[in-house]
Amino acid sequence: MADSNLVSAAKLAGRITTDAYDTQISSLLDASLLDMGVAGVTLLPPLDALVQQAAITYFLMHFGQPGDYDRLKKSYDEQKAQLSMCSNYTLWEGQIDDNAFLTVENETDDDYLTVDGDANG
Repeated sequence: MADSNLVSAAKLAGRITTDAYDTQISSLLDASLLDMGVAGVTLLPPLDALVQQAAITYFLMHFGQPGDYDRLKKSYDEQKAQLSMCSNYTLWEGQIDDNAFLTVENETDDDYLTVDGDANG
């Protein structure tokens, strides 16, 4: 479940005043964080402004039927790429950090993506 402050910020950005969509908004924000993890953004500090903006852009891109989807997609991809190249947000090979949001564990010959300690196959 996404942080309530992040949900509120996304609702403000999307000009949403009802709580009826909070579950969907939260799911999209969670998906954005996982999507960033797939791109290598594994160190997510307590949602700073850069991560929040990327998550909100992802939300705006996927919520409803935005008329500016292509612009939002390009913006989100650029933000995600910038974060994935920054050492403050990326756990490089051989580097260990107990605070990593996403980690890759090597068991036998398969890689498993672990989110907050839960294995996702």
